[in-house]
Amino acid sequence: MPAPQTSRIIETAEEISRETAETEASGAAMQDEQERTSPRERDVHQPEGSRVEATRFSVLDRSRTREGHDGPEALRDTVRLAKELEGLGYHRLWVSEHHGVPGVAGSAPTVLAAAVAAATRTIRVGTGGVMLPNHQPLIVAEQFGVLEALFPGRIDMGLGRSVGFTDGVRKALGRDKHNAEDFAAQLTELLGWFRGTSDTGAHARPAEGLTVPPYVLAIGEGATIAAQAGLPMVIGDIRSREKMLRGIDHYRSSFRPSVWSSEPYVVVSGTIAVAETPEAARRLLIPEAWSMAYSRTHGTFPPLPPAERVESPAMTMTEKERGFYESGLQGHIHGTEEQVAEELEVLLKESGAQEVLVTTSTYDRDGLLDSYRRLARVAGLAAA
Repeated sequence: MPAPQTSRIIETAEEISRETAETEASGAAMQDEQERTSPRERDVHQPEGSRVEATRFSVLDRSRTREGHDGPEALRDTVRLAKELEGLGYHRLWVSEHHGVPGVAGSAPTVLAAAVAAATRTIRVGTGGVMLPNHQPLIVAEQFGVLEALFPGRIDMGLGRSVGFTDGVRKALGRDKHNAEDFAAQLTELLGWFRGTSDTGAHARPAEGLTVPPYVLAIGEGATIAAQAGLPMVIGDIRSREKMLRGIDHYRSSFRPSVWSSEPYVVVSGTIAVAETPEAARRLLIPEAWSMAYSRTHGTFPPLPPAERVESPAMTMTEKERGFYESGLQGHIHGTEEQVAEELEVLLKESGAQEVLVTTSTYDRDGLLDSYRRLARVAGLAAA
């Protein structure tokens, strides 16, 4: 039987992995948007092998902190990245919610989303996601109502069901693990505030009557909840391909049309790294792989280190750390533009997804931006 401290470390690491997977993760207006750009419709008019160019590409940036750089800089990096992605033609930029994590600066996604929307003009902005069990649905509705009122037609509401990483964070939030079990009811209540159907007699101002497209970040029961609610689903990660495909099949077969979406809409999420050489692309994966390995063995998610420090002879890892690290480098889509294009074609053919949400994090900001530029070329994105 493991010692209590070891159990807490394992439990914390598992929480980190689950919540990271989620982030690797609407009325008539939304239905119109989907109908205009559904890859399945466009495939009829596109030649074979053009699935990538018929698919939307978006980005989730988790505002990862880096060694030698503080949290405020990470948040400003996210805003700067959003402006670059808008210029490249990406469809959305989403931000995440994490509490008490040394390696992530994004703790207030609606606040950060407001900063991103204010700094951009055309790219959609949202959350990937707001962890609904951490909040009262009325407050979430009000926050997104304010965002939509300020930036009409550009706001997305990505919603997840995780509750904090650690017992300390959950205690500070006034929540426990069991709150995640109420996600479906919380989701129904939240959507009701936008429709004006709350039985409390209260009204969410200015949210009531506005259309903010909701998305469910699917992990565990998330696919079932998304299908039953008739909402678009974000599912990751692309490394667990068979599990992901089973979740997508279940979602599509169980989908119930709603006022928010008339048909299933699937967003697949995961890490994609593109560079001039396969070796350079792999180096972009190293900082996150090491941080995840560290979290699984130490119970805390650290800032990203530079790849050269991880690869240096001075970096020592235990056998267990090395195993997690090597595993963390596997299964991602990475390589040259030609290699990534081929891998994406396979992913999209297997999944039939309408959209890809890229969740890449790395220490090298220049390398990250170059990767997004190359991916934009692969995807045939039109510059804004």
